[in-house]
Amino acid sequence: MPSPTQALPQLDPVLHAQTRLQLTSVLARLDDGEELIFPRLQELLGLTAGNLSTHLRRLEEAGYVAVTKAHRDRVPVTGVALTPVGRDRFRTYATTMLGYLDGSAVDRILASEGT
Repeated sequence: MPSPTQALPQLDPVLHAQTRLQLTSVLARLDDGEELIFPRLQELLGLTAGNLSTHLRRLEEAGYVAVTKAHRDRVPVTGVALTPVGRDRFRTYATTMLGYLDGSAVDRILASEGT
C-alpha cells in the first residue's frame, strides 16, 4: 500500500457530488458576505426544491454553507452563502482537481520516487 506522501491527494467527498460541486461553484463567485436566494439557486441549477434542500442540508451540516431565513415585505426569503470554511474547502478542491487534470499531482509522486 502506498504511503500517504506517495498517494494522490483525496478529493473532498462533500464537494465531489456533481450537484454540490455545481452549487458551491456558483456560490464561490459571490463576494464574501453576499448570498443568493433559494429560488435563484434553484433556477441556476435546474433543481427541484426538495433536491436543492437535500444538497444544501449536506453542505450546511459540513459547515460549508450558511442558510439564513428572513422576511422581505412579509414574504419568507431563504438566502444561501458559502462560509469561510466552505470557501477554503472549495479552493482546495479546485486546486486538487487541477493537479489531477494537468498531471502535476502524479508528477510530484513520480519525482519523489525518482521514477
